[in-house]
Amino acid sequence: MTNANLETTATRVGWGIGLGVFVPVFLLLLARWHWKPGALILAFVLLVGGVAVVSELTIRRIGDKRYRAAVGLALLTVLLLVWMNVAVGGILGDDPANLMYIGVLLVGLIGTFLGRLEPRGMSRTLFVTAYAVLLVPAIAWLIGTPAFANGIAAVFGLHAVFALLFAGAAWLFRCAGSG
Repeated sequence: MTNANLETTATRVGWGIGLGVFVPVFLLLLARWHWKPGALILAFVLLVGGVAVVSELTIRRIGDKRYRAAVGLALLTVLLLVWMNVAVGGILGDDPANLMYIGVLLVGLIGTFLGRLEPRGMSRTLFVTAYAVLLVPAIAWLIGTPAFANGIAAVFGLHAVFALLFAGAAWLFRCAGSG
């Protein structure tokens, strides 16, 4: 099978997974929650488009399962972070402080371009992104954001989970780059 045929097959598989698996999940979410129209469109684009992006990005490194797992974990974490801010109403409540997550995503995006999708660069990028996620509740707490109604431990704990997910993806990239 040639490289072009392999890429076409991977794209078809990615779209097939996206449409066959995520559309039913998307419809279940739609039936369960009352979504704003913009959040609904964003969720669909992230769910279906995310699978296509994963397949396109990982086709070049198809032999390395750690690289594919790292890409998948990183994109899943970004998806959850965006979803919690857009569809659920914001991690920090209905507050402008939620705009800090755009900075977190920019850290990851800029690092991805600078690292050129190489495992070592992606590892560094995701470790920095994990650190950026941990800074968000600290800054929100320092500026007095009223987002801590559920308690400081809950807010910092949720951010620690996101940081661990990004750090886990960074570790997988590091393993993929080491051999």
